[in-house]
Amino acid sequence: MFTLIIVVFILGYAAIALEHPLRMNKAAPALLTGMLVWSLVMLANEDLFPVGHGSVDHRIESLFHHLGEIASILFFLLGAMTVVELMDAHGGFEVVTDRIGSRNKLVLLWVVGFLTFFLSAALDNLTTAIVMAALLRKLIGTKDDLWMFGGVVIIAANAGGAWSPIGDVTTIMLWIGGQVTTWSIITSLLLPSLVCLVLPLLWLSRVMRGSVQRPEEPDTNEERVVTKRQQYTVFILGVITLLGVPVFKAYTHLPPFMGIMFGLAILWMYTEYVHTRSMEDTGQYQVTAILRKVDHSSILFFLGILIAVAGLQTAGHLTLLSGWLSDVLPNVYATTTILGVLSAIVDNVPLVAAAQGMYPLSTYAPDNIFWELLALCAGTGGSMLIIGSAAGVAVMGVLGIEFMWYVRRMFLPALIGYVGGILTYWLMNA
Repeated sequence: MFTLIIVVFILGYAAIALEHPLRMNKAAPALLTGMLVWSLVMLANEDLFPVGHGSVDHRIESLFHHLGEIASILFFLLGAMTVVELMDAHGGFEVVTDRIGSRNKLVLLWVVGFLTFFLSAALDNLTTAIVMAALLRKLIGTKDDLWMFGGVVIIAANAGGAWSPIGDVTTIMLWIGGQVTTWSIITSLLLPSLVCLVLPLLWLSRVMRGSVQRPEEPDTNEERVVTKRQQYTVFILGVITLLGVPVFKAYTHLPPFMGIMFGLAILWMYTEYVHTRSMEDTGQYQVTAILRKVDHSSILFFLGILIAVAGLQTAGHLTLLSGWLSDVLPNVYATTTILGVLSAIVDNVPLVAAAQGMYPLSTYAPDNIFWELLALCAGTGGSMLIIGSAAGVAVMGVLGIEFMWYVRRMFLPALIGYVGGILTYWLMNA
């Protein structure tokens, strides 16, 4: 049964990777994989689990524990995507795109890369990826260019989140757990994270020639009923909602999805107040209509893949893997590098959680190179595959990027940046 769980996960992962040839939405195999993995976990003999952890009640308790964490991510994603779609429907992003005059691909490459990098550190990589993907839809009209810049957003968002204590879920975990401190992680990882961004940008600059084609303008005969005041109000409220999530979390200690839902509720009430009193037909601008435009299949995909990884963690696969890596790779650079590569395949959250459980602070003190490298590798390693990070999954949902396209076009530049970042950190601490 232990081996069968691994086989099911690998087959499910292969079906997700082959989404385009199979002509099947990735959410279907992801959900099936998650449900099969947990079915096998529940049917497995109690002897396969650590002592005291194999009872049915304990496995059910573990399922609901993981489901709580996953649900908070999914509700955050749903809230953020709704806020972004609401801003988009009211023309809010035109406030930004109208000020980006250049259509030169090379110029846009570096502007988008660095804007995403620093915005990700201030917000978090998931929110930043959603916002930037929505901006790209307004700036770029051709699919291949749009996907290329979407890949840049994923790499930049993950690199920007690695050096900030609030930039990524894994850095938040290490920060709250006391493994890293604010000033230390910023000073230690800012330069390596920049290298993780700059090297892919240099690589992609070789093929960035010409100008991007802007999306077609909407039909001018169809007059927009949203006023300038409403456009700016929705945009400002949306930005405050997205930027205010870390502040809300810091002061209330509530999870991020509560902050995003708080802001969405205010936006919802404002748009209802404005549009239900309008003489025009403005139903398409209300949240009830916006919710129909949100890509719910991506949310179900996220549920399936995260619940499957949670099953591997409950069954002990990830703990055994971390222990094996610790035995055969005693060097912290080798161990964290491999964990970063694995984070491109499975979610980096359980990998970091497993490392936190395996290595107490008595083994590696706060701000030890192991923890800083783990933050760097787990944060940026997920860029190598589009489903290796929350930012990647979000951009995949917003822009519809295919798994194998990303592997062909973005795996190599992401790998170059990943290796370059680790080497930079090594040189800084040599």
